[in-house]
Amino acid sequence: MRTFNRRAILKTGAAGAVLSILPRSGFAQEGGAETHGLSAFGELKLPPDFKHFDYVNPAAPKGGTLVLQIKQGSGNQNFDTFNTLNIYVLRGDGAAGMGATFDSLMAGSGDEPDALYGLVAKSVRISDDKLTYRFTLRPEARFHDGSKLTAKDAAFSLNILKEKGHPVYRSLLTQMASATAEADDVLRVTFTPQRSRDLHLVVAALPIFSERYWQGKDFEASTLEAPLGSGPYKVGKFETGRYIEFERVPDYWAKDLPVNVGLNNFDRIRWEYFRDRTVAFEAFKNGTLNYHEEFTSRIWSTGYDFPAVREGKVKKEEISNDAPSSIQGWYFNTRREAFKDPRIREAIGLAFDFEWTNANIMFGLYERTTSYFENSDMKATGLPSPEELALLEPFRAQLPALVFGEPPVPPVSDGSGQDRKLLRRADELLREAGCKREGGVLKLPNGQPLRIEFLDSSSFLQPHTQPFQANLKRLGIEASSRIVDAAQYQRRMEEFDFDMASRNLFGGSTPGDSLRVVYGSEAAKTPGSQNIAGISNPAVDALVEKIANAKSRQELNTACRALDRVLRSGHYWVPMWNRPSEWIAYWDQFSRPEKKPRFSSGAPGTWWYDAEKAKRIGRG
Repeated sequence: MRTFNRRAILKTGAAGAVLSILPRSGFAQEGGAETHGLSAFGELKLPPDFKHFDYVNPAAPKGGTLVLQIKQGSGNQNFDTFNTLNIYVLRGDGAAGMGATFDSLMAGSGDEPDALYGLVAKSVRISDDKLTYRFTLRPEARFHDGSKLTAKDAAFSLNILKEKGHPVYRSLLTQMASATAEADDVLRVTFTPQRSRDLHLVVAALPIFSERYWQGKDFEASTLEAPLGSGPYKVGKFETGRYIEFERVPDYWAKDLPVNVGLNNFDRIRWEYFRDRTVAFEAFKNGTLNYHEEFTSRIWSTGYDFPAVREGKVKKEEISNDAPSSIQGWYFNTRREAFKDPRIREAIGLAFDFEWTNANIMFGLYERTTSYFENSDMKATGLPSPEELALLEPFRAQLPALVFGEPPVPPVSDGSGQDRKLLRRADELLREAGCKREGGVLKLPNGQPLRIEFLDSSSFLQPHTQPFQANLKRLGIEASSRIVDAAQYQRRMEEFDFDMASRNLFGGSTPGDSLRVVYGSEAAKTPGSQNIAGISNPAVDALVEKIANAKSRQELNTACRALDRVLRSGHYWVPMWNRPSEWIAYWDQFSRPEKKPRFSSGAPGTWWYDAEKAKRIGRG
């Protein structure tokens, strides 16, 4: 998901802290609680004196090299190339792995849906009204050049991200009133009274930059100079657009904290870039990559019959997890006149035959996505509950009637690839919307032919898209694909210059502030935001606020179900498919803990290089 995602934080590192006493004048007068960690609803699984996470091996050895390909991104990161080492601004295509060079105040546990434990901050005191958070920083915190990391650096980082950061970060920090250093080791962050529930988690998880390093530099500019960081890794060798290497910092100041014990085990992490997935897979087969997460069902089903697999040198596994499924689909750009009528969008969606696609292209390995909160308790089912109705009623006049009934789900086709019943229904919807068929051409109410260009930077989805487009042509819709280079794709998406585009948004167990940048009206008109569909709906905005300010898991689930109903009724996308597991393959030169995190596979973040195994397969 190219937006803030707490689950991504949990996959890249972990954090923990020991509760400490804060002998600071003025704290007692303000009152409030002091804690060693934060969560959305105040629940913490681990005590102040925990030694390490349950899913790590505290004695994991350090060494070896992990070589992989970028599969998840945030900020300005691009899956196909990079030309800047600053991933926190809009300009440029950001390099993979840069997050590992920065520490944050706190970081998360893979066993909890939203908990953060102290990293740079050893504890935090929270005012009774939850508008002021005072983080006490560890005096031993250091940047890679040996300079001290202080509260001034943390305050500078939050303020510059709010002022000049990528639109995602600027949006998330709107309700942060101020960030100031009260002392070298005390950061005071204040929020506006309208603050969202999870804003403290956003603030605590953002990277900390060196104020001294950035003096006299343009924070918003692209740069191939590695910004000074304090994290477990620093930038090593790289070649723009081809690869980037990170070296483990042996004297990393936080390596022995409970949060880092058993993690950051590889001496080097190298990210390789490929513009074609087939080429990337060949690189894995020949050992250029030694870890690979698979997303192609055809390759997963038929591509792993090569010598290294038969000889036991390469392993493949399917690992389940309890995290909500990612939200993948073809999104309409509703800013365009052709897609403003939801009946037209619904009709287009009826032309996609998932059952045929799953059986003939994806080996029957996927399930159809129906919800924006798939595989979770936040998914709407059945009729709205009284609690959901209470949230929806104020907007009844502005919402379609189906919001108040059973939530819409994509129909199940006959699996023929061109279900006549569904295409007939699509034709009816188009006519209801004022479209007319003239010969073989479907024309919009304004008399213009309905044309759809599917924008992408890769041909990977063409086998799935082409049958969809063939059905659209049966409806009289001219449908085509435009494959552009990665940089052009990035720019066009940032400028909302597309008709339809596929996007995979990674869901979270505790949605909050990040929903604003994906579904909010303000984000719809902000270039570079993740609201690529252009959703601008007062009911959606109100429900996102309810979610962001829910005070219990029950309130959160209720508001998410209500939002799910509204979004699904809007037909803003053609939902694709999902699977509640991860497909991974790797050269057998790694070992791992016996237990994995609840909300992820733990791979490869909790793994380590096993020299004996590597020797056995001739890669030692």
